[in-house]
Amino acid sequence: MGKFVEQVSSVVSFKGCHFPKQAILHAVYFYLRYSVSLRDLEEILAERGIAVDHATLSRWVVKFSPLVAIEAHKRKKSCAVSWCMDETYLKGRGQWMYLYRAVDRDGKTLDFMLSEYRDTAAAKTFFAKALADNDIPLRIVIDKSGANAAGISEVNKILKRFGCPTKITTVRSKYLNNQIEQDHRFIKRRTRPMLGFKSFPSAAATLDGIEVAQMIRKKQFELEGDGFAQFATLAG
Repeated sequence: MGKFVEQVSSVVSFKGCHFPKQAILHAVYFYLRYSVSLRDLEEILAERGIAVDHATLSRWVVKFSPLVAIEAHKRKKSCAVSWCMDETYLKGRGQWMYLYRAVDRDGKTLDFMLSEYRDTAAAKTFFAKALADNDIPLRIVIDKSGANAAGISEVNKILKRFGCPTKITTVRSKYLNNQIEQDHRFIKRRTRPMLGFKSFPSAAATLDGIEVAQMIRKKQFELEGDGFAQFATLAG
């Protein structure tokens, strides 16, 4: 795993942890970025003299990933005003969950949200979250999903109610939405070795971290250093 970065500041609190924060962040980033299981990571760390069990590694991922994701949303570069939005399927405890995602026309990640439901309410919640974290787009490309179209319509009503002159144009095209469907592959490739999630909260937290690792890979931050160095900087 290489040499730990020496300087990691303290936006994310590591109070009460029994391991150095550099080691914790390195383990979390390695798990989020690469196709390894928690047990594989346990063995990798053991070979480097760090004795930590896979259950503790899991707790680190769930605890720290959402905190890093919050900072990532604040610090990502501005994105284009044309979006592609879609949801993909993941399984946890034998049930399907739905990961709502949006990228801009250049493939940069805009936002993401895990939902237990795939309906208009979930789409509306996702769009509201995405708009809070990004500039208002001129258009959003979706597939033939009626729920997503209805979600954009509801958001437009809210924008009008608040006096916003911008109206988001909805483009319903399976072909034009191929970009985000291709982007889903990176997430699916990483989650496949995990063999399903044990709970919805742990799934949501882990996916937050995976998305941040992919944003780093896409060079969405004006930060120096390699992938881990940028992840550590986002941790504060």
